[in-house]
Amino acid sequence: MSRRVARWLPSVAVATTLLAGASRAQHPPPLDGNPPLGSLWHFLSDSSRARWVRPTASLVLPGTGQLLGGSERGALYLVAEALLLTRFFSLQHDGTRDAGEYRNLAFSVARGAFSPEVRDTAFEYFEAMAKYIESGPFDMDPGPDLVPPWDERTFNGRIWLLARQTFFADPDSIPAPNSWEYLQALDFYRRRAVGPNFRWSWRGAALEQDLYRQTIRSSDQAFRRARDQLGLLLANHLLSAIDALISTRLRGGAGPAGPSAGVRLGRARLHADPYLLVTLQATF
Repeated sequence: MSRRVARWLPSVAVATTLLAGASRAQHPPPLDGNPPLGSLWHFLSDSSRARWVRPTASLVLPGTGQLLGGSERGALYLVAEALLLTRFFSLQHDGTRDAGEYRNLAFSVARGAFSPEVRDTAFEYFEAMAKYIESGPFDMDPGPDLVPPWDERTFNGRIWLLARQTFFADPDSIPAPNSWEYLQALDFYRRRAVGPNFRWSWRGAALEQDLYRQTIRSSDQAFRRARDQLGLLLANHLLSAIDALISTRLRGGAGPAGPSAGVRLGRARLHADPYLLVTLQATF
């Protein structure tokens, strides 16, 4: 069984369960033909409260407002919710797994020779590790004065170049060490350069750095797609609530006859990833 098929099996199982439950929920067991007085179902199915109960119920859990009104399309909202939630948690899992892999490469390969202690830091630091072969030394002078590196192939050398371009009239001409320009450039460098405790180097480990780049890119894409799923989840809640509101007002809180608003689900493919299309339709 392929990983893609296995990834969607939980969604199918959840969707099947929701469909079965939704079918039963539309016709709850009555007591003498009516819901038990004082029960939650009696409260929710009261037509006098339908104008606000059903949209609110759909906003909390998509599809419930439609099911309370006797509309089978509520099951579609529930299935969409299950699929989107499953996709969200799957992407979060993939992003977290890949994040652990690229951090392990960073700590064991690139930083292993300089700092055996594992010290986590901002994501921008790990992004810089993917772009530069090494951080370079923080200070070229063993004495008390700070002397930044000039090798622009390294991260720190690039930061020092940016500091010179920002504060010096000529980046290749160094002003007096006690001048305002030089002191400002040093401060700029000191606040942005990688210190000795976070120094790294991929020299002699080109394959590992290439794997690192692929893994950090994969992790970042998974987290961004997970955020996209949150947007789709929010849209599903809002669409279901609006659908329930329109349907309830058009029908005056009555049953499923008359004008209706509905939802249509579909699948589309953008690049290599499938996306769920949710289209709201109103019939007057």
